[in-house]
Amino acid sequence: MAPKPPRAWQRMLSGRRLDLLDPTPVDIEIEDIAHGLAFVARWNGQTRGDFAYSVAEHSLLVENIHGRMFPKAPLKWKLAALLHDAPEYVIGDMISPVKAAVGSGYGDLDARLTAAIHIRFGLPAALPKTVKAQIKRADKVSAWMEAVQIAGFSESEATKVFGRPNADLIEDLDIHLRPPVDVRRDFVARHEELLCQL
Repeated sequence: MAPKPPRAWQRMLSGRRLDLLDPTPVDIEIEDIAHGLAFVARWNGQTRGDFAYSVAEHSLLVENIHGRMFPKAPLKWKLAALLHDAPEYVIGDMISPVKAAVGSGYGDLDARLTAAIHIRFGLPAALPKTVKAQIKRADKVSAWMEAVQIAGFSESEATKVFGRPNADLIEDLDIHLRPPVDVRRDFVARHEELLCQL
């Protein structure tokens, strides 16, 4: 008798059962994404403050920065910026050195989940390269801010790793760590706001 394959699905709080090896858009709910991301810590939790800096908070910041960098971008790309790390609601936020050690398996899993999430919310399964690059630029600005403000990097160290952002772009942006329930609520609200405007 052949051994039973390992379980590759996760039960979500919405009641959905998400198959990580074959995710389908019908099994994806924004409330599950927001909840998961609000409780996943960036920087492996190595940040200052009374709360972890969550992927949901990071995603809200990246979407804000993306909007500042590309104010004429279509709303669907703003939504893509908000959802740029959405797969991490089930696979966690793996820091770059760990991703490099794990190899291509992580990237394949991330790509499958991203495609299902994008389709669920009306985005193309794979973003155009130019859009992906724009979101990555906003992501690097966010990473620089996080590194300096809450992760213990000096400005020069953060600049070597992420590049120095334009000071005018981030002049009035500060990172404030908040309870996960507040971040979850704001993530869902911003998602709904963008969908209503599409």
